[in-house]
Amino acid sequence: MEKILIIDDNPGVTAALEILCEVHGIRTVTAMTPQSGLQQLEQDDDIRLVIQDMNFTADTTSGEEGRELFFAIRQRYHDLPVILLTAWTQLEMAVELVKAGAADYIGKPWDDTKLVATMRNLLELRELQQANLRNAHRQKQAQQALAGDYNLCGIIYRSEVMQRLLETAVKVARADVPVLITGPNGSGKEKIAEIIQANSAVRDQPFIKVNAGALPKDLLEAELFGAEAGAYTGANKRRIGRFEAADGGTLFLDEIGTLPLEGQIKLLRVIQSGEFERLGSTEAHAIKVRLITATNADLEAAIANGEFREDLYYRLNVIELRLPPLAERPEDVLPLANHFLGPDRRLSPETIRRLERYDWPGNVRQLQNMMRRAALLSSGNEVTPEDLELPSVCSVPRKPAFEPDRDMVERALADCHGVVAQAARQLGLSRQALYRRMAKYGIAD
Repeated sequence: MEKILIIDDNPGVTAALEILCEVHGIRTVTAMTPQSGLQQLEQDDDIRLVIQDMNFTADTTSGEEGRELFFAIRQRYHDLPVILLTAWTQLEMAVELVKAGAADYIGKPWDDTKLVATMRNLLELRELQQANLRNAHRQKQAQQALAGDYNLCGIIYRSEVMQRLLETAVKVARADVPVLITGPNGSGKEKIAEIIQANSAVRDQPFIKVNAGALPKDLLEAELFGAEAGAYTGANKRRIGRFEAADGGTLFLDEIGTLPLEGQIKLLRVIQSGEFERLGSTEAHAIKVRLITATNADLEAAIANGEFREDLYYRLNVIELRLPPLAERPEDVLPLANHFLGPDRRLSPETIRRLERYDWPGNVRQLQNMMRRAALLSSGNEVTPEDLELPSVCSVPRKPAFEPDRDMVERALADCHGVVAQAARQLGLSRQALYRRMAKYGIAD
């Protein structure tokens, strides 16, 4: 059962505190000297809070004895809360010890009501911290066990919600059924698709990724199903489509919600029949492809609006994996930030505080871009909020927390092979905003 340790050389003080705690149902143990107090801590694992005097020798008021005791406790028991109690309050020492981690600095005589409230708050906080530590330990064990049994493709996470998602992903990976991954832009849907492929029965077969939103509408059929020579202007030879390239393996169709209705009909036909026809040909070709799709759109709303076929939706949504936005898994922010930043940089305490409070409208992609920017612009090893241009008050932002510079725009365009829509999503911008920045920096379309 949890206890409070009172370390004070005045029997009247210890007796008064014991009675006060007993009245409020709080158990206590006492010690008269710093040495006996430290010994009591070593012997009793149920101590959850220390109230200590600052002076133990007669006619001493400097507080040095209490200071030494406090740091001795802090060195051995890093998270144990300590209330400092003294009749000789010295402001400079109080400020120093509170900065070093003291829970409070209370003068004698004390206010019973306030002291009891402080003790209860600290005991509740301590219990919450211990529970969090136990949960974190269990979570780490579960994460290590999952990583030991499956290929998680280097994904960085710490949250329980991601643990549950990944446990489901690797379970369905070996089942030959379509999987629909839903979640906002930049949240990491492609990484989940990679994990499914890496743990599937066809992991050694082709894994073809297609961004449906980036496919030109007039070339959609040729891109997906291929085309015979002469099927359209400029088609000088037979073209192999993405489905044919993925035969025997997995096809990942991202942004499936942007697929036009004509494309949806042809996709449904391939799923139902297991056959496709190249553009310009009537010959059917049989294929066997594991289909993984992803979207940030509300497909049920799109169905209601006549923008997405209901029969195709149910074909694709045999298993749905919902990837939550980064704002719903704040435990993942710092591990991801440190991973993206690299081993040569560290985050300042204020930067950490702001990262944890930020809403991340651009999700993991926005965090990655911020860390890239910090690695380029920070003058030292420590990254400050100014390096990231993070706001001090984090309301829900509706635009990127920074304006991408020329290098970032060029890199995004290169990563996306010049596809402006895809580069804009990577940077957390609209296409119009990216075009404005391209014009500003003199980057040709």
